[in-house]
Amino acid sequence: MQKPLETDTITFLGTAGARFMVIRQLAASGGIWLDLGKTHLLLDPGPGCLIQAIKRKKNPEILDAIILSHRHLDHSADANIMVEAMTNGGFKKHGQFFAPADALDKEPVLYSYLRKFLAGVTVLKEGTTYKINDIVFNTPVRHIHPTETYGFTFQTPRHTFSYIADSKLFDGLYRYAGSEVVIINMVFTKPGLPIDHLSVPDVEILLQELKPRAAILSHFGMPVWEAGPDKLATEIAEKTGIPVIAAHDGMVFDMNTYSCILSRKRKDKTAKG
Repeated sequence: MQKPLETDTITFLGTAGARFMVIRQLAASGGIWLDLGKTHLLLDPGPGCLIQAIKRKKNPEILDAIILSHRHLDHSADANIMVEAMTNGGFKKHGQFFAPADALDKEPVLYSYLRKFLAGVTVLKEGTTYKINDIVFNTPVRHIHPTETYGFTFQTPRHTFSYIADSKLFDGLYRYAGSEVVIINMVFTKPGLPIDHLSVPDVEILLQELKPRAAILSHFGMPVWEAGPDKLATEIAEKTGIPVIAAHDGMVFDMNTYSCILSRKRKDKTAKG
């Protein structure tokens, strides 16, 4: 009997970015769940992560690690409850927790009593490689953002993909080149605001440099939401020649087929019905 093919899937538990989208919950803000073969990881568990995980039939107890790009609330607010869930209320010492230093020292995002429930807590550093089971990930560059922030490149036995977290555009982001798929947090439609987030023109420049096989946009700010994420994704694809998908809450992306499964229409002003 043929052995079942292992798959790598990316589930978007939320696609809201920046404070106004999050506090109004125009889209969910639960982060990203990665099922990579037999390894299960959670990125940036923002407000409502546990609810969204259960809604998507994800069992937090199977998580191998929780990884934070940075300490801002839209990326870390549910970190404690997800550690509680991952460790079965502390009755199962299990799982890793990765975060930048400033998320763990002064005003830590992780409560001290929860740390003893974990198998380990690791401080993320620039240009460093980490391993969880057969998954390797690294932090190519420290991003330009108000707090210590890292994106990640993940390598599974089957695929390589990157998550480009919050940042302004700078040459260091070109270090994400070589990934089959890049997930990009895109908050603005236009550049120039004194806030360190990527805009539509920034993403176009970035994709022309990185040249991935496909790109997924997420973490939308109000300007992107009002303009229509799907419409903007189509325009970026036409300009760059790279397939671009605007993620939506609950979307599952299959790295084996470069396609979305369990996909539904977006419930924003650009969707009909």
